[in-house]
Amino acid sequence: MVALFSMTSPKLLCGLLQTLGPSCNVRTLGHSCNVRTLGHSCNVRTLGHSCNVRTAAATSCTLLQTLSTGHTHRPRAAAPAHSRAFALSACRWKNTDDFSSGQHEEEDDDEDFIGDSEVEELFQLQVPAGLGEGQQRVFIVHPDVKWGSRKQHLTTAELMMAEAVGLVNTLDNWRVVDKIILSTKTPEKKKIFGKGNFQSLTEKIRQTAGISAVFVNVERLSPLSEREFEEAWGVKVFDRYSVVLHIFRCNARTKEAKLQISLAEIPLLRSRLKNEMANLDQQGGGSRYIGGSGETLIEVQQRLLKEREMKIRSALEKLRRKRHLLRSQRKHKEFPIVSVLGYTNCGKTTLIKALTGDSGLQPRNQLFATLDVTVHAGQLPSHMTVLYVDTIGFLSQLPHQLIDSFSATLEDIKHSDLLVHVRDISHPETVNQKVNVLRVLKNMQIPDRLMSSMIEVHNKIDLIDNYQCPEPDTLAISALEQRGLDELRKAVEAEIVNSTGKHILDLTVDLSTPQLSWLYKEATVQDVQVNADEGSAVVKVIISAAAYGRYNKVFRPVAK
Repeated sequence: MVALFSMTSPKLLCGLLQTLGPSCNVRTLGHSCNVRTLGHSCNVRTLGHSCNVRTAAATSCTLLQTLSTGHTHRPRAAAPAHSRAFALSACRWKNTDDFSSGQHEEEDDDEDFIGDSEVEELFQLQVPAGLGEGQQRVFIVHPDVKWGSRKQHLTTAELMMAEAVGLVNTLDNWRVVDKIILSTKTPEKKKIFGKGNFQSLTEKIRQTAGISAVFVNVERLSPLSEREFEEAWGVKVFDRYSVVLHIFRCNARTKEAKLQISLAEIPLLRSRLKNEMANLDQQGGGSRYIGGSGETLIEVQQRLLKEREMKIRSALEKLRRKRHLLRSQRKHKEFPIVSVLGYTNCGKTTLIKALTGDSGLQPRNQLFATLDVTVHAGQLPSHMTVLYVDTIGFLSQLPHQLIDSFSATLEDIKHSDLLVHVRDISHPETVNQKVNVLRVLKNMQIPDRLMSSMIEVHNKIDLIDNYQCPEPDTLAISALEQRGLDELRKAVEAEIVNSTGKHILDLTVDLSTPQLSWLYKEATVQDVQVNADEGSAVVKVIISAAAYGRYNKVFRPVAK
C-alpha cells in the first residue's frame, strides 16, 4: 500500500481526494480499497490490494500521514481559487443502490434520476471557482473591436458597457469599482489587446485599490486567456458567461432550473480544470498515473466530470418527458398556448400579470428575474381561455452552450400556438435587442408558422412622450399602466383562431337537451339568442374541428 502511494506525490493524491469529494464512488483505480479521509467516506477502487485505512490511525500510510498533518479536507470551506483544484466542483453522487428505495412508480425508469436533496447538494457544491464567495469589487473591461466579424454594428461600446454594469449591479454584494473601454484590433488573440494597451490596462488594474475581480465584457474567455489575465492582474477574472450564470444561480428556485444551471456550469468547470492541470503539469504531477490504473490525475477528473454531465442530462431528459406530458394534457383540453418572450427585463411578466390579473405574479425590475417557465390563464374578448407562458429572457453575446443548457425550458416556445415578442421600446438598444432575440429564435429552429404569425409589442410607451409605432403590424402598449391591452387581446384572438384552425359557427340548439351546457364546457360561447316560442336558441361559438366533430356526432346540430 505504501509503495503504491509513493508512486504519486502525497500532494497530488490529496488533491485527487479533494476532487472526488465526500461520499463519491470512483471506479478504475484498480482493486478495492476503502479510505476514510477525515471522517468522510470515499470508496476508491484500485489503489492496490484490498485495504482498509482509517485516518490518523494508519500511521504507516504515507498519504494519510500527509492528510493528517496538513491537508485537512473541509468539503464546504472556501479554499484559495488556485489551490483547491476543482474541489468546490466535487460531486457527491449516490450509489445506484441508494435509488432502490425511491418511489415505487418510477423505481425502474428513474434508476439514475437525481432526487431533490441530491440536486440541491450538487447545486451548492458545483459553484465554479470565484463565484458565490460573498462580496465582489469589480473592475469592468470592455474590448471595443474596431473592425472584423466581431465588431458590433447595431450598438456602441458605451451601451455595451452600460449593460455590463447592469449585470454586475444585478448581483447582491457586487459593485463596480471602476471601468474602462479599450480599443482592440486583435480580439481573437490570447490577451485580446495589443502589447501597449494590455500593459497600460494591467498597470491601471494593479493601481486601483480594493479590486477583487475583473469582468472582461466578452462572450467567453478561453482557458488560456483566463489564466494569462489572472496571472497578470492577480485577481479572479470573469466573462459574460460566468457572470450571467451566477445571476441565474442566484435566481434559481426550482429543481429544473438548478439542473439546467448545473449543466451550463460544466464548460466553466472544464476551463478551470485545464488551468489547474496546467499548473500541476509545471510541477510534474498532472500527467502521472494513479496507482497503476492506467489513468492520469487529469483523466480521472475529466471522467468524473463527464459522468456528472451525463447524470444531469439524464435527469433533464426525464423532466423533459414530464414537461411533454403536461403539454399534451394542455393540448387535450384544447387551451391555446401563447408564449411571451423578449430581451431580459423588457416587461414580459408585467404584461402577463396585466393580461391575466394573476396576483401571484410579482414582476421584478432586474435582469433574469424569470428562469422557469410559468403558465397563466387569461381570457380573450370572445371569452376564449388561453394560456400565457412566461419564458426566460434573452441576452446578447451568450454562447450557444448556455442556450442549449436551457433547451428543456425554451422548448415550450416551439410548441406554442402563438408568439408575442415584447420589446422595451424605451431602451436605447431596443433595435439591437430585437436582432438578438430573432437570432436566438432562428438558432432554436422555431417553426416558420410561428415566426410569421408572431405579434411584436412595443412596451413601456409610458416612458416616451407621444409615442407612435414607426413599424407596421406592431402594437404600442404600457403593461404597467395597462394601456393598449384591449387591442393586444383582439390581435391575439385573431391569430389564435387562425393558427389553431378553430371555427366560428352559429349553431341551433334544442334547449330541452344538454347541447347548450355541452358547448359552454367544450367550446367558447360568444352569444346566445333564445327563441322561447320554439324552445331553441342560436348559439355563436368558437370551436375546434375536433370538438365540433364530437358535438356533431352526439347531437347532429344544424349549422347556419
